[in-house]
Amino acid sequence: MGWVLLLLCACGPAEESPAEPSTLHGQSQELAVSNGLAFNGLAFNGLAFNGLAFNGLAFNGLNSTAFHSWFQGEPALRNMLMSYLVQCAVPSGQTRTYTSPSTGTTYSWKGNLGLAPDWASGKPATVKEQQVVSACLAAHGNKYGIRIPMSVLGKNAKAVTISYTSSELTTFSAREGCFFGNLFNNEGIYAASDAPPLHVEDSTARGCALSTVENNTNQECLPLVRLRGNCGNFCVQDSSKKFYTSCTYNGITYQPVTTRIRKEEIYRCGDGTCQITEKCGTGTIAESCMSDCGVCD
Repeated sequence: MGWVLLLLCACGPAEESPAEPSTLHGQSQELAVSNGLAFNGLAFNGLAFNGLAFNGLAFNGLNSTAFHSWFQGEPALRNMLMSYLVQCAVPSGQTRTYTSPSTGTTYSWKGNLGLAPDWASGKPATVKEQQVVSACLAAHGNKYGIRIPMSVLGKNAKAVTISYTSSELTTFSAREGCFFGNLFNNEGIYAASDAPPLHVEDSTARGCALSTVENNTNQECLPLVRLRGNCGNFCVQDSSKKFYTSCTYNGITYQPVTTRIRKEEIYRCGDGTCQITEKCGTGTIAESCMSDCGVCD
């Protein structure tokens, strides 16, 4: 039995070796990783994970014939995907290793969040595990494929809260978004904003959840669908008010993850730097920022 993980392919080649997570202080769990994974090198175009969800992420699952066949289809691309799958699903301190029978190359992927305990132990992924791992993968995405630190909050599939510190919340003080859905069964993947809309002079490379009102209907991160409205329209908060524990869309309730970013990840036209999210022009907004990017030729 197989499942299809839909990932997006933007421009740029797949990497042979996924970048290691960045390190920032106060991060018992924060990913602070290269978000460039999902919407850059990885392709949301129907990668078939035949059997992986059901064999599990234990060593025997990675040695299955189905996994060999899938991985060898595009080793560089799938190496990157596995890096982030393992970061999301497997606990910190554990690794998953795979040696290609075709080339003899050994790949090693480090765990981090431990969102899917059963799947990580080799059992079939439960529905909650499918949901929260899907959400975690989606949260890693930005359409520019650049490294941006972030904090991921929520609960694992066993309802254990991902640990966080006050220092982490201070460093990542800007609420960003909620991510939910299920890529394992093609129910789709969704994001909503956990903050007020950006002003027109503001922009962020983490633009799959945050957006201006004017740009909110544009779907720039497909197949990740940005929903109109904020997280509160779809999701229920934890009693701490720090993150969401469930989100409902199209009559289906999902287990989400919630993200926070640093304030400096929200750029403003006029700050003196022409950011990747800004364009030349004669105006004072991100889409036409003369002071930072100059007048177009």
